[in-house]
Amino acid sequence: MDDAVALHEAAQSRYLNYALSVITSRALPDVRDGLKPVQRRILFTMWQQNLTADARHRKCAKVVGDVMGSFHPHGDAALYETLVRMAQPFSLRYPLVDGSGNFGSLDGDSAAAMRYTECRLARIADEMLVEIDRSTVPFKPSYDGTKTEPVVLPARIPNLLVNGATGIAVGMATNVPPHNLGEICTALVKLLDDPDLSSIQLCRYVKGPDFPTGGQILNSTDELMEIYRTGSGTVRLRGRWEEGPAPRGGKKIYITSIPYAVNKATLVERIADVVLSRALPPLLDVRDVSTDDVRIELELKKDADAQMVMAYLCKHTPLQSNFAVNLTCLIPTENEDVGRPERLDLKAILWHFLHFRLDVVTRRLDHELLALQKRIHVLEGFEQVFDALDEILKLIRKSDGKADAASKIIKRFGLDAEQTDAILELKLYRLARLEILVIQKELADKRKRAREISGLLKNDEGRWKIVRDEIGEIHKAYAGKADARRSLIEAAEDVQFTADDFIVDEDNVVIVSRDGWLKRQKEVRDLSTTRLREGDGVLAVLPGSTRATIVLLTNLGVAYTSRIIDVPASTGYGEPVQKLFKFRDGERVIGAFSLDERVAGRIVAPKDGDTPPVHALAVTSDGYSLRFGFESFVEPSTRAGRRYARPAQGAEVVGVAQVTGAEVVIAATRAARAMLCRADEVNYLSGPGKGVILIKLSGDDRVLGFVASRGDRDLMRVETSRGSEQTISTAKYEITGRGGKGRELLQRGRFSRVIPADVENPEPLNPD
Repeated sequence: MDDAVALHEAAQSRYLNYALSVITSRALPDVRDGLKPVQRRILFTMWQQNLTADARHRKCAKVVGDVMGSFHPHGDAALYETLVRMAQPFSLRYPLVDGSGNFGSLDGDSAAAMRYTECRLARIADEMLVEIDRSTVPFKPSYDGTKTEPVVLPARIPNLLVNGATGIAVGMATNVPPHNLGEICTALVKLLDDPDLSSIQLCRYVKGPDFPTGGQILNSTDELMEIYRTGSGTVRLRGRWEEGPAPRGGKKIYITSIPYAVNKATLVERIADVVLSRALPPLLDVRDVSTDDVRIELELKKDADAQMVMAYLCKHTPLQSNFAVNLTCLIPTENEDVGRPERLDLKAILWHFLHFRLDVVTRRLDHELLALQKRIHVLEGFEQVFDALDEILKLIRKSDGKADAASKIIKRFGLDAEQTDAILELKLYRLARLEILVIQKELADKRKRAREISGLLKNDEGRWKIVRDEIGEIHKAYAGKADARRSLIEAAEDVQFTADDFIVDEDNVVIVSRDGWLKRQKEVRDLSTTRLREGDGVLAVLPGSTRATIVLLTNLGVAYTSRIIDVPASTGYGEPVQKLFKFRDGERVIGAFSLDERVAGRIVAPKDGDTPPVHALAVTSDGYSLRFGFESFVEPSTRAGRRYARPAQGAEVVGVAQVTGAEVVIAATRAARAMLCRADEVNYLSGPGKGVILIKLSGDDRVLGFVASRGDRDLMRVETSRGSEQTISTAKYEITGRGGKGRELLQRGRFSRVIPADVENPEPLNPD
């Protein structure tokens, strides 16, 4: 038990180790070569296998297996996915792997299995690895200690900014956008010329991200400068399009580029959903006619406003997206095997790369000088003994073997073992007289080069010049005129539009059934022939413009508002109201009204504090009543709706009627009592509430329903518990004040239900 460790201490320690491992050895790229460990291991393995741009392609399965066995003991699927991404021209601005076969597509198609595909290094990847055999970077043991792998590649290209990186670690993440190589090389040279340049000043040369899929960056110059100054921010990116030749009776628009990391097939599908739902009537059809280049064809109506249509698609589809920039990466520390995570600005990333290149150049020169010195040492031995070749040959012939000959030569000429071994291994043809001239010339050249390197190692300015020249070579080789910027940087004002701008203004009729089914039709000639589910009936017929709204009022005191155009068009049963709105358990529609001003009338009060000329009256099952306005329900609601009343616990709204205040409210209860009072006696509420007492109830009595009577002909029909029918009207019974117990209509029996009034065919609307 002495070795026991507290659980919280063990969890904390082990999670910290895991977090540090993910941060430093998996998810974050190095600021120097811009690579994560798995990418670095793949490129290094391919270089060891001589899979350069001039070699034949080799099976990806072979590469993945070698990487997994030697350096990266993880799943082959993850390794192959990384290899595939480095070969996709739509994922990397400058792909590092040259793939042969199916490596996926912009449509989200996955690559073929690795047993079918082949790969080799791309030409630009040579610049990442060409100096690795010259002691330019540190190496560390592989996971099993049998091999060594580079801590970082001696990259000659600023890969972190050029190809970008994405990764999620523990407690931090990175999302570096790709950039144009020419712009980054120019910024590096300018920073060499003037080390005091700030990130904002460097933005004169680095205009902004340059995504492989093109698109248009909508950020202003100031916004981009702030992103590069802080190392974080959001780049707004949208696709680009152009108008095509107009066919007869229509317009054509072609989308020629899409935002970075957007699935083209998903984008086309989302646009097709807009077409099928008729949410954007000017848009008639969409077709993907892409080949190697993106080309999505949109067919529009002849009179369509193309800018408005594209603005709608940018808002409601992935045609416009955001790229969250996070310039977090690993920077070198005193321990060359481990990097430290830090969020950098533009200048810091360029500064780290330049100093890394200076370190690589210095190490390369040291390596070259060491090799020169070894060769000079051997050549000096040749030079020293060349005139005594006859003597050396005699010594060798009289010796008892190579070791004996070596000892005699060392003793006679004062050479060391290395020089002596080179002399003994000398081929006979090199003994010709002309060969001494070759040796002397080589020795002179080697000594001259050694002096140059020694001078460079003592001169920082000279080595910085080499760094500058090599950046210029990269610029010339890979960032010429053919590598123009793909992403257009042009801040654009968003086209303002509303949903009404795309709705064709025409008169329709919405039919609402008592069971809560909705449908929209062009016209209704005979309501008796409309299709309804068995046992259902028509609750309301709501004529109005497609741009107008209807409001549905439920028994729980909630109002749901929808544009008429959003009600599904159907000649069948229609759709249940729950498809448009989120109803609660037991909630049902008890009233529905068109808010088209030609139907509803004046629903706005002449001035604040007044009651609107046309408003609504609701009665609850516990005998309360309230009046409220329609104005706050004109705009479409969310799926959850808006409250118009707050019934008491256990009570519900039994009905809602449209009134002016001059009507007579006729309410009937289960105990066969009735209340007749003026509508204007019911209080008008500016917000949802319980209301005032309309009729006092006793025992288990409850209100069954009501009508708002405008004259003797507006009757209320009720069914008694004995199956008979009774009418209640102002002609038969006296009007009293609200708040009483009402009039008893039956001495024996009860009322069982209120018989709904017949709904009439709607009259044609006046277009004016």
